[in-house]
Amino acid sequence: MKALTLSLSFFLSIALQAADKPAHSAVTPEPRDGDWWIKRHASFNQRVAKGNVDLIFIGDSITHSWESGGKNVWAKYYAKRNAVNLGVSGDRTQHVLWRLDNGNIKNISPKVAVIMIGTNNSGEGRSTAEEMIDGVTAVVDKLRAKLPKTEILLLDIFPRGQRINAQRGKILQVNQVLSRLDARPHVTFLRIGQNFLSPDGSIAKEIMPDFLHLTPKGYAIWAKSIESTLARLMGE
Repeated sequence: MKALTLSLSFFLSIALQAADKPAHSAVTPEPRDGDWWIKRHASFNQRVAKGNVDLIFIGDSITHSWESGGKNVWAKYYAKRNAVNLGVSGDRTQHVLWRLDNGNIKNISPKVAVIMIGTNNSGEGRSTAEEMIDGVTAVVDKLRAKLPKTEILLLDIFPRGQRINAQRGKILQVNQVLSRLDARPHVTFLRIGQNFLSPDGSIAKEIMPDFLHLTPKGYAIWAKSIESTLARLMGE
């Protein structure tokens, strides 16, 4: 009885701490303006309503562009796995949270959800490192709540900028904390960002021409970097 009381007290204290923590934009679900965004969101809902979804990719423009620069790599690795791309250019964590609440994963139970989100929260005047961590964690929490049977493959936020800079340093700080989510049930954290870097730590234009978005070669690196882990989580 004493142990139970202590356990309940512990979880109550954690809940109270979470309740006391003020909400901020990165964890507050929010849609975006623009017909194109609403149409893309609606297209996701239409696709998942058809069922036959075993794998989903959730993210921003880097995920979105599997449909352009990464389309051949996607066809090779993911088409046969009944994969659905839920990436939207420009999205931040708050936009993903809104989409997850509004139909993007309704009535599906994929084997794996791959998440790579947060870079658009990292800009100056947007989210702090702590807020970014909260935002990505909120996305993981929502997926766990809505898709309890799905394995989550959480990727580190990819490096950006030709060389090390303040924004890349902030992202490294965030990734270090996000790696702790690997201890949670059904969550695997995988750090692959270093695979896009040259030996001197710079990013080559043949991988990221604008030092953010990937070329076909960059998408091949992404796919190869996660393949063994993804296959295991898919039960293959």
